[in-house]
Amino acid sequence: MMKKKAGRRPAIHMIDSEAETLANMAVAAEERIPQVSELLLEEIDRATLYKAARIPADVVTMHSHVEFVDEANGTSRTVQLVYPKDADIDAGRVSILTLVGAGLIGLREGQSILWPGRDGHRRLLTITRVSREAEAA
Repeated sequence: MMKKKAGRRPAIHMIDSEAETLANMAVAAEERIPQVSELLLEEIDRATLYKAARIPADVVTMHSHVEFVDEANGTSRTVQLVYPKDADIDAGRVSILTLVGAGLIGLREGQSILWPGRDGHRRLLTITRVSREAEAA
């Protein structure tokens, strides 16, 4: 019998077409950013996939605006999850090919994930709000 691990990752949900695109991006970035590539591929592999019209509204998808709290320091941030070409940290647009971006995809409001940060320490990120615009380009 297996016991649950304290840091077990929560169930996640993804749009099938986004998952395919993200998997291709992760494989292409494997040599350049191996940790992000590996983590993103693991998340895609364990995700429940949906057609875009069927994904629950409170799930973080590409182009979502996500408010989350870093439980390590209580800091709340709101970012938009974007593809690398659209990333602009000063404008709050975070690339999916970053540690935080790969950690946010597929989570729902109220869920938390223990995830590695750039400093090498694991951080508990909690989703407090998800909003999506009408289909982004």
